[in-house]
Amino acid sequence: MLWVLAGLLAVACTVWMFQGLGDTRRGFLLGLRGTRLAGLLILGTATGVATVLFQTIAANRILTPSMMGFDSLFGLVQVALVAAVGAGGLSTLDGVARFWLALGAMLVLALLLFAPLLGRGGRDVPRMILTGLILGVLFRSLAGFMTRVMDPNAFAVVQGLSAASLTRIDPAVLPWAGAITASSGIAALVLAPQLDVLALGRSSAVSLGLRVRAMTLGGLALVALMTAAGTAMAGSVAAGSPIGGSAAFFGLIAAGLARGLTGSVRHAALVPGAALSAALVMVIGQVVFERVLGLAGTLSVVIEFVGGLFFLYLLLKGRLR
Repeated sequence: MLWVLAGLLAVACTVWMFQGLGDTRRGFLLGLRGTRLAGLLILGTATGVATVLFQTIAANRILTPSMMGFDSLFGLVQVALVAAVGAGGLSTLDGVARFWLALGAMLVLALLLFAPLLGRGGRDVPRMILTGLILGVLFRSLAGFMTRVMDPNAFAVVQGLSAASLTRIDPAVLPWAGAITASSGIAALVLAPQLDVLALGRSSAVSLGLRVRAMTLGGLALVALMTAAGTAMAGSVAAGSPIGGSAAFFGLIAAGLARGLTGSVRHAALVPGAALSAALVMVIGQVVFERVLGLAGTLSVVIEFVGGLFFLYLLLKGRLR
């Protein structure tokens, strides 16, 4: 099934690159589409793999990094950076420097905030969801307060940095984001046997000799790294809902597709399956809404609708882990 997903993704990418390509300005259009396609693949891969890892660490299948406030944390980091260095100071930095600043800040804060939560209350699913919602509201409230005391120029900079956009990705950032996402995905594949043991439960993992706390921190570091790389590259894809909007449900869809299509519980199949499924959904969705519907709709609305139904299905069926 992984080869089928890879073939479908290759076809979708080919359609994206060459469909509707006229006889004029081919080089310019191919370069523009190539940058956006790379952004779609990186963002989809990072979201899908991070969601699978996060669900394994949290020991349930309904949580995603966005539900736990990662996207709201990104917005707070952007506001804090502008407040710290000023709009003028931030504009003097190139895209790569801003990328590393945002990524480093998100990585440190995510580990400090979420590692204790997963370590102490990882088995209490309702408390984890409630804590994630509260953290998301807290981050958004702090970001909102800081923007209200900013001058209008700084506020405009914050708005531009926080909104997700695949049309303004800096090509110089793509190699860094791609390298981080690829290396994190490879690390997840290397750790696949340990992740399989961790998925058996804390008591079983301890009895089998797994260092659960070290594995939890390592997995969370990979989740934070991939989430930070994707959001620092293209912005937050959350649509503003209390649990993370389309970003939350997109990760849920990718993880669900990976489990359903691969028919396996082993992370050696789930990790590449989630990466391919998420990238395929991103590319096909953009092709349909840009080339077929002529931008007459919004992809996030469909993601929220389908993902919300899948979320309710998991709750009603009691498929919590």
